Amino acid sequence: MNSNVELLAPAGSYEAFIAAIQNGANAVYLGGKLFNARANAANFDLDELKNIVNIAHLRNVKIHLTLNTLLDNTELSEALSFAYDIYKIGVDAVIVQDLGLAKVLHEHIPNLPIHASTQLSTHTLEGVKELSKIGFKRVVLARELSIDEIKYICENTDTEIEIFAHGAQCICYSGQCLFSSMVGNRSRK
Repeated sequence: MNSNVELLAPAGSYEAFIAAIQNGANAVYLGGKLFNARANAANFDLDELKNIVNIAHLRNVKIHLTLNTLLDNTELSEALSFAYDIYKIGVDAVIVQDLGLAKVLHEHIPNLPIHASTQLSTHTLEGVKELSKIGFKRVVLARELSIDEIKYICENTDTEIEIFAHGAQCICYSGQCLFSSMVGNRSRK
């Protein structure tokens, strides 16, 4: 079990990004203009992302980008192209929900760390192990797990584990953002 702790903060705007790094975040997650379920955030174009990555890396802060919508076959090529662009500018990891996208990213950009989104609803050690087998470096556990369940998973895997310490805007359980988007128009896909 790895006991390193990383404070990862969300940034739905440039101002939130600056606040996160000024207040001690080790990493920041945010979305680009494409393939990102953070519909109500400002979201950043490629030039803005390049600037954000540069600022963050000057302060030893990592940037994790959400590529966490479900894709259809017509979107896969564009998503791979976007992922390659963000990899070139130095994004430290991508947070993915779509297993097909994860497979393609792992095959085509093997040095880009892939984190399993909470939208995959990973509730068990077995789930973590399976995601690790297919190339996920980190798994964001479902928010409904108890501290004892989280501890059990952490003690029995070498895969990085991420948990939410605060906040949830979905009206459902972790991983059910599609349903939330349909009912409350909170996110995409």
